[in-house]
Amino acid sequence: MLEIDKAVISTDLFTKQFTCDLKRCKGACCVLGDSGAPLDEEEKAILARIYPDIKAFLRQEGIAAIEKQGTSVIDIEGECVTPLIGGKECAYTVFEDGIARCGIEKAFLAGAVTFRKPISCFLYPVRIKKYKNFHAVNYDIWSICEPARILGASLHVPVYEFAGPALRQYFGEAWYKKLQQAVADYLSEISKASENK
Repeated sequence: MLEIDKAVISTDLFTKQFTCDLKRCKGACCVLGDSGAPLDEEEKAILARIYPDIKAFLRQEGIAAIEKQGTSVIDIEGECVTPLIGGKECAYTVFEDGIARCGIEKAFLAGAVTFRKPISCFLYPVRIKKYKNFHAVNYDIWSICEPARILGASLHVPVYEFAGPALRQYFGEAWYKKLQQAVADYLSEISKASENK
């Protein structure tokens, strides 16, 4: 573990590799799971506000689910999440060439809104849990992401680099630069230790 500005970071973020391989996984993370994408209070309010602007980018099934359930719901664990369509894919999911993608992000890329997508989705496979005095930053391993682990390993892309844009958004550029330096120092120490064996 490393600690940067009250964030405790698992070393898995820089010793494991990850790069989404949508051609192979087909965006399964938008479709599978017991509930929708986790939302914080600010995101809950944002989705309620921007829904009229993103509606045109969504499927009819998604619109129907949102207008019945709301732009966000509380799941069985008491967490605020995005609604689902028939207990399956996220209501904000759209399909392009058989690949599940985020309709919110589609609206963002078209310039219709300034909110890209829930940070829990943007960060994945990084998961951040807030505690009273620190944030725990961990790498989540989900079986459906095996293609991403294979591609990441072949391209030599560590998890923290793949999630770099989202980590920058969440913690800020200065924090991310500290992370890059901490990773470099950590890997240097590991390399020296192995050379001295």
